[in-house]
Amino acid sequence: GRKQKGAMPSLGAVHSVVLLLQLLTQLPAADSALRYRVAEEGPPDVRIGSVAADLGLTAGTGSGDVTFALESGAEFFKIDNVTGELTTGPKRIDREKLPQCQMIFDENECFLDFEVSVIGPLQSWVDLFEGRVVITDINDNTPSFPSPVLQLSVEENRPIGTLYLLPTATDRDFGQNGIDRYELIQDNGAGSVFELQVADIPDGEKQPQLIVKGTLDREQKDSYELVLKVRDGGNPPRSSQALLRVSITDVNDNSPQFERSTYEAEMTENAPPGTPVLQVRASDWDIGVNGQVEYVFGAATENVRRLLRLDEATGWLSVLHRIDREEVAQLKFTVMARDRGQPPRTDRTTVVLAVRDENDNVPVVEIRKIGRILVRDGAALVPENVLVDTPVALVQVSDRDQGENGAVTCTVVGDVPFTLKPAGETLLPPPPKKYFLHTSALLDYEATKEYSVTIVAVDSGSPSLSSNSSLMVRVVDINDHAPVFAQSNVEVHFAENNGPGERVVTVVATDADSGKNAEIAYSLDPASNGPFHIDVDNGDIRATEILDREQRERYELRVIAKDKGTPSLQGSATVVVQVTDRNDNAPKFVQEIFTFYVKENLLANSPVGMVTVTDADEGENAELSLFVEVDGLFSIENNTGTIFSAASFDREKLSTYTFRVRAVDGGEPRKTATATVSLFVTDENDNAPSITSPANESYTLLPPASSARTIVRTVTAIDSDTGPNADLRYALVGGNPFRLFEIGHTNGVITLAEPLERRHKGLHRLVVRVNDSGIPSLCATALVHVFINESLANATLVDAQVARSLMAPLSLDIAGDPDSERALGKQRLSVAIGVLAGAAAVILVILLVVTARQCGAQGKNGYEAGKKEPEEDFFSPTGAQPQASRGSGSDRGRKPRRDKPRYCAVDGDPGSPRMGGGRRHQSSPDLARHYKSSSPLPAVNLQPHSPPAEGKKHQAVQELPPSNTFVGSDAMSLGSDQCSDYSCQAANKYSKQVGPLDLPLPLPYV
Repeated sequence: GRKQKGAMPSLGAVHSVVLLLQLLTQLPAADSALRYRVAEEGPPDVRIGSVAADLGLTAGTGSGDVTFALESGAEFFKIDNVTGELTTGPKRIDREKLPQCQMIFDENECFLDFEVSVIGPLQSWVDLFEGRVVITDINDNTPSFPSPVLQLSVEENRPIGTLYLLPTATDRDFGQNGIDRYELIQDNGAGSVFELQVADIPDGEKQPQLIVKGTLDREQKDSYELVLKVRDGGNPPRSSQALLRVSITDVNDNSPQFERSTYEAEMTENAPPGTPVLQVRASDWDIGVNGQVEYVFGAATENVRRLLRLDEATGWLSVLHRIDREEVAQLKFTVMARDRGQPPRTDRTTVVLAVRDENDNVPVVEIRKIGRILVRDGAALVPENVLVDTPVALVQVSDRDQGENGAVTCTVVGDVPFTLKPAGETLLPPPPKKYFLHTSALLDYEATKEYSVTIVAVDSGSPSLSSNSSLMVRVVDINDHAPVFAQSNVEVHFAENNGPGERVVTVVATDADSGKNAEIAYSLDPASNGPFHIDVDNGDIRATEILDREQRERYELRVIAKDKGTPSLQGSATVVVQVTDRNDNAPKFVQEIFTFYVKENLLANSPVGMVTVTDADEGENAELSLFVEVDGLFSIENNTGTIFSAASFDREKLSTYTFRVRAVDGGEPRKTATATVSLFVTDENDNAPSITSPANESYTLLPPASSARTIVRTVTAIDSDTGPNADLRYALVGGNPFRLFEIGHTNGVITLAEPLERRHKGLHRLVVRVNDSGIPSLCATALVHVFINESLANATLVDAQVARSLMAPLSLDIAGDPDSERALGKQRLSVAIGVLAGAAAVILVILLVVTARQCGAQGKNGYEAGKKEPEEDFFSPTGAQPQASRGSGSDRGRKPRRDKPRYCAVDGDPGSPRMGGGRRHQSSPDLARHYKSSSPLPAVNLQPHSPPAEGKKHQAVQELPPSNTFVGSDAMSLGSDQCSDYSCQAANKYSKQVGPLDLPLPLPYV
């Protein structure tokens, strides 16, 4: 039994040796390189190739005995550790953005290098292989012109077939995906004049050329607009276009000519700005402006324009910024020579500048992991049980310089059990040297726990440059137990407003290992967002900031306990911190100042506004009580924040109220807040206009010689309201039958509208109505007396006439001397009798009867034809009262006429349209009749986002509901109450004015 048990390791050893020999016979030479191709912009996991198959490895692959690891190039590639399949990584490859491909003009030269290691069983051996993946181009870039608008000047009278070089487009793609063709899209006017020709130039580019195929006459047309379109050869193709503006100018028939088609030169790396590099020369056979040549960059990249300066006059190329050969090894561009003729002629030459290397880069030593041994933060963690000659790290030495300046030697300094061995020469330029750092003796953790390995690299330049890099090799023990917490979930309550650094809770974990492997370090998961810190040694969790429950009331922390073994093991627990509330927030009104607008005459105990106050605390600390800091005038409802008025408002007495409201919470200690409430009383049209001048019993003397537009008198009035309610309008509503007078609607200025005649002499009474612009409108009436005469010879008679005018109805027109009207009536009657006399007898009898009736009607309504009436009958101080029977017959059988109300109460006596008496109208309406709501308190509509009545928030309502608005009507307003029944009668014209003995009795207002 013992022989069999002891024989098993011998068979395993034999199997390992056989497998090793098979692999060693299959491995290719170390200097062979792996080469693949893959298209750019591909998705992840695209298969590139099989490293195992290309290396010819069959034995051990797929079983896990031989594994593969990607030592470099993991940014874009990944490899299957078992099968050796090389695929694309998650990062997208963009050929045009790869730094090493920026200045490459051959698509086959754009590549990414990688390194792959083949690792034997238990890392008993390691082989490193280099590979290169050529990145092939796809059509992912659209060709574009240097500008959306291209300018071209073409001289007139050019022969047909003349060529003009057009600006070329650029495409970041290459080969078939590069620029394929140009197209010219012409309008109707240019179709017979130009056509496009594309030439293949020696450097492989396509040069669009504009060909003249028609006669150009600048005097007939001096410009053309064409569209130049470029398309690449991709599938599907990409295209763009630019507007080509062709200007027709005068003739310049010789183009500049460069001395050479290609200029080549070498320039020193790091040359200071201003250093001359190369001069390009071109000559032009023309003279004057057409022979003056200037030089500009043609097809040049941004690097060329940034690094070089081209003198436009001399053609000298000089250094603009220092050039680093390691970034730009060669500059290739075109220079264009352009004369100053109109249009200018050009020629192109190619310039190739090589940058000569200087020893300006120190060697770079890069230490990386190899196989399964990790390198972190400059330290390699090597188990103490590794065998002698085990590779523990990969050392790569490179120098960005060229030639001897880039030849580097590398050594390990110090007495350490490590040595460098070559990892094989690379065939891929540039050739960095690579070494394996091997163990040269057994490692003992108890004797030495770590080694500092310093590697020095020196180049062969003159003078030589050197650098060094250190690797800390830490010998680690075996660690196989992770820390464990007593509770995996811990919940703790912690009050807000704590002191910084105050302990929240302590968590403890244990580890079954010993020594360093049992030493535990505590930390918080960075993903746990919160102002907490944990003591790395004892597990005390402390608050680093003052906690505020109102901002956040729950924190969930993930505590990590990590031992100090290598590799380190860890355990975790979840700690939930519940932040409890304190009364640390005062109530807060949503506004410092609340502004409300309330109509005057609002009923007492009506709501006038609503305020909103909040408290960020919770529970009793957020229970609020509201108070008004004013005695008796206003009150506030605690649950809703609604403010009520204890009295009605009169804007004319007081238009603004300002007071403060206070909110108190229920916490300990109590906190308060105040806000200012501004209440503005808006105007209602409750005051009628008041006439200030002229007085009703006054009069104005107006000479008959007065011309039109003469100012007669100005009526002025005031209104106690404001705004539109006090905006007054003036109108003549009576006493102006001849249209002699006009009044300014806004200023009340009465002017003479027509020239005066003899019949206009005498007293005129104008009835002026003044309306405000309120709704409903209120009004007042003024009487303006105008006496038209050359002088005031008998003032007593005029005063008597004015006194009688004040007693006359407003519907009666008092306007001048009636004698001229009587004479005119006689003349009309005579003409009518003369015409009727020549008619037939029967017709004459009928006409005489009709004429008799007309004469009778005239006698009843005004005056009788041929009868001289005394002048003093109306205008004398003792006029008779009108007879009750007059006028009744003429109105018999007629329907009463209803006209628009014209008169309001005459200012000074609002009781009657006559000045003789009647009741006075009330000074203001009964506001209760105007209130629309049928309930004593109108409803207050809270906004949809208002809280319930028992909540702690109150919603401010800036506008009261419509039921708080007072609306007047014509039947209820002052202006309507002061209108008389005379507004329902037709105003008598002056030609049918009642006589001095036929004045109707005064009628009272209703």
